[in-house]
Amino acid sequence: MEKILILDFGSQYTQLVARKIREQKVYCEIFPCNVDFNKIKENIPKGIILSGGPSSVYEKNAPLCAKEIFDLNIPVLGICYGMQLMAHLLGGKVASSLKREYGNAVLTHSRLAPLFADLKKEIRVWMSHGDRIVTLPKGFDSAAKTNNSPIAVMENQERRFYGLQFHPEVAHTEQGTDILKNFIFKICHCAATWDMGSFIDFSVQEIKNQVKGGKVICALSGGVDSSVVSVLLHKAIGDQLTCIFVDNGLLRKGEAEKVVATFRDNFHIKLKHVAGSKQFLKLLKGVEDPEEKRKIIGKEFIHLFEQEAKKMGKVDFLAQGTLYPDVIESISFKGPSATIKSHHNVGGLPEKMHLKLIEPVRELFKDEVRLLGKELEMPPSILFRQPFPGPGLAIRILGEVTSPRLELLREADAIVLEEIKREKLYEKIWQSFAVLLPIKTVGVMGDQRTYENVIGIRAVNSNDGMTADWVQLPYELLGRISNRIINEVKGVNRVVYDISSKPPSTIEWE
Repeated sequence: MEKILILDFGSQYTQLVARKIREQKVYCEIFPCNVDFNKIKENIPKGIILSGGPSSVYEKNAPLCAKEIFDLNIPVLGICYGMQLMAHLLGGKVASSLKREYGNAVLTHSRLAPLFADLKKEIRVWMSHGDRIVTLPKGFDSAAKTNNSPIAVMENQERRFYGLQFHPEVAHTEQGTDILKNFIFKICHCAATWDMGSFIDFSVQEIKNQVKGGKVICALSGGVDSSVVSVLLHKAIGDQLTCIFVDNGLLRKGEAEKVVATFRDNFHIKLKHVAGSKQFLKLLKGVEDPEEKRKIIGKEFIHLFEQEAKKMGKVDFLAQGTLYPDVIESISFKGPSATIKSHHNVGGLPEKMHLKLIEPVRELFKDEVRLLGKELEMPPSILFRQPFPGPGLAIRILGEVTSPRLELLREADAIVLEEIKREKLYEKIWQSFAVLLPIKTVGVMGDQRTYENVIGIRAVNSNDGMTADWVQLPYELLGRISNRIINEVKGVNRVVYDISSKPPSTIEWE
């Protein structure tokens, strides 16, 4: 499979470069800048991109890459710090600029430069640097300039080495995608052949080679990642896969039944349904602290999962829905002595159970996982399901979790989702849900005084869950939700709407 490698020097935009290249149907992977040179050679890349980064190349502990990459006879593109590092390693000189350049700048380029083929003579670009190239390495020419940077682009066409002082991957750079396309197609000569169909074919063969005759278990939650992993694995190895669905009794209305029906009945995947509602509720009795709730639920989940797995006899692999952002966070450059962070969808299971990990979607972003699921003919109800926390409704019930409080919240939450879907807003909103508050208020129903529960409604939009803003739902919709909950859910006499953003608030209430 043809691929472009990105060596990451700590830029906040590194993932964006990879996304832009994958959008052109060319496969791309991110490696830490200090990856072993032999690993680079083993991947046989069609081209290498050196990312930006916050350091200066002349600093004592500046991040470096193997200089041998310039002897591979393949194209190399340096972006910002990557350009300066290329100049530094190949004999040029980089120094601090008297005038820093941040934000928009007008770039004038040479039409003969391959990177700018078929582009406008002048383009607006996004700069973010305090250093500049003072002396070009031997064999290099300046191919573009701005008012502040006489060498805003450098090139050695003979060796196919190029450097950009600006960021082509960000939206602020005009025709930035075209510059990257010129690099991957006209300079690296890649073919636009990477798509979800080819990924499935490649992955199925890889899974077969890895698993062989072994047994695989997968913790199935009904969420997008574990669902797509389960269907992909089943396509590759059939009944060698067993999915374990631990029903903690903290799911939304009808959700457990939907998971069983979808995977056991529709996809015909071997599924063990572990009914653990009683155990979880017993352990949560009297517990109000949200962190304690999370720990209890996580620990019991592992216990039940492990217990069920042991009943199966010898198992060889644990499948997880690890995504590419998790992998990048684990491997990206943070200094040679940095401790690598591990990501486990099921905390602690690999260490406790001594299983080999299999992570079929570890090279994909979230939207690519959804495209994969679509290619596998999975229903939109799974692929576009809003994120749902592992501890479930336990952290949407403020205070003690009891069976009556769970039922009350389930009914209220079902109404919220029904009305959001009726307005065709479900797939446009990151998360929308109900919360049971730990207070009661006075109300009047049927000429009688009531003293009952309060339901909070939360609806937010976000790209990644790290930051979020509240959604301005139509007043008519809010009124309908409130009216239905108060009239249909016994024990509720007041509904409020949460208009807090993250930060300072979090998306979930606990």
